[in-house]
Amino acid sequence: MILYPSVDKLLDQVDSRYSLVMLAAKRAHELDEGAMPLLSEYTSNKNVGRALEEVEAGDLKISDHK
Repeated sequence: MILYPSVDKLLDQVDSRYSLVMLAAKRAHELDEGAMPLLSEYTSNKNVGRALEEVEAGDLKISDHK
């Protein structure tokens, strides 16, 4: 269960739970591979949590292009 950031706040940034899961998973894989963090400090120790924190901060968004 996600306690922080709250799902309600995350869904303000992303249009569906599916999109949120896909975005967080992709970003977590990028962080696993050594991508530069978008935030200076994180509450979470795991990359999925860090990705969700980036979404909540508005620093990570779904792009419209393919």
